[in-house]
Parts: sequence; C-alpha cells; structure tokens
Amino acid sequence: MCRHTITSCFRLVSSVLGTHVCLVSVAVERLKPLFCIILYIINMRPLTDDETKIMFEKLSKYIGENIKLLVDRPDGTYCFRLHKDRVFYISEKILKLATNISRDKLVSAGTCFGKFTKTQKFRLHITALDFLAPYAKFKVWVKPGAEQSFLYGNHILKSGLGRITENTEQYQGVVVYSMADVPLGFGVAAKSTQVCRHVDPMSIVVFHQADIGEYIRSEDTLT
Repeated sequence: MCRHTITSCFRLVSSVLGTHVCLVSVAVERLKPLFCIILYIINMRPLTDDETKIMFEKLSKYIGENIKLLVDRPDGTYCFRLHKDRVFYISEKILKLATNISRDKLVSAGTCFGKFTKTQKFRLHITALDFLAPYAKFKVWVKPGAEQSFLYGNHILKSGLGRITENTEQYQGVVVYSMADVPLGFGVAAKSTQVCRHVDPMSIVVFHQADIGEYIRSEDTLT
C-alpha cells in the first residue's frame, strides 16, 4: 500500500515538473524503504490513555495487579502496540528490529492479546493465554469428560467442574485448566465458589470466553 501511495505522489510531481523530475525519481526510489517504515510505525502505534485503561481493566479481571509483571520482565521491557484494532504484546528489542522490515513484508510483530470492537470494548484473544495463565489469580479446573465440550466453545456446567479457586466471586474472570494443569482458555464465573457447591449439576458455573480449540475452529481468522 505504501509503495502505491509513493508511486502516485511521484506521478503527480512528474506531471507538474516534467523532465526536471529525474533527480526526484532517484531520491524517491532510494527513500521508499524509509517511507514504508514510517508508515508502518504510524499504523502500529502506542495505545491512547483511554485504550490502555480499557485493556488494563480487562486484563485485571484475570491477573489483577500482576499486569506490571507483563511490562517489566527479567528478559527486558515489553510494551503494547495497536495495529488495525488489534493489540500486540512485544518486547522493545523486537519492536526496534521490526522497523527494519517494510510494512508490506511484515506479517506480524509480537503476540496478539486481543482486539477493540467497533464499540471500543476490548475482546481478549486465546493467543494471550500462555502469557496470562502464569499470573492468574482465579482458576477453574474441568473434569476430563467436560474438556471436549469446553474446547468446542461451550459453557462449563457444575457436572463438569473439577475445582475452583476459593473466594471466587460471581462474574470474576478465570483461567480454565484441565485436571492435569494444562491451560485451556478463559472464562467468567457464572457463580461464586460458595454457590457452586450447592447448585444443580446442569447449572452453568463458568461462561465460555475463549479456548485453545479456536486454533483449529478459527484457523483462518485467528491472529
């Protein structure tokens, strides 16, 4: 896209300056990679204060104050960048290296944590699971017989509930695990820990949000 834009500008200049534009032509050709980098950086930008607040409020439902551990890590400093409504989590070192690749050649940089909807709500993507699971404050474990149902995008019923973190409140964000402690996805507690102990086996205890089955079900659209 950036090369077409540059070419269009060059043609406009050529129509005005005629044969005197040969030197401009050489300069534009040499500066194309730089223009691509500039356009890429503009499109992959830092989040605004409002966007950061919305995203952090969503993340805090799952990992609380551990958000700071995502930014200041032992292996370097990480940041969040917005590109086409999607938020990417990337180390500053990789971000600097990415500027050496023209935008039309760059497929992705970092890990997609989620996207902003048209109504400016942040939707968490399953691709963030490996980064959030280690810091999860509230967890739910599903029985082996209920794993497949959850991985098909269904809610978790009381009959499929193995364990749940003590003092989990209703509508609390939770990370869903198998009984072997393998992270399976995200959910929202439909019932508190106390209520879960007494509800009917067919009652929904965790609302489905995202699961690793999406890597197969949504292979063509998942970022």
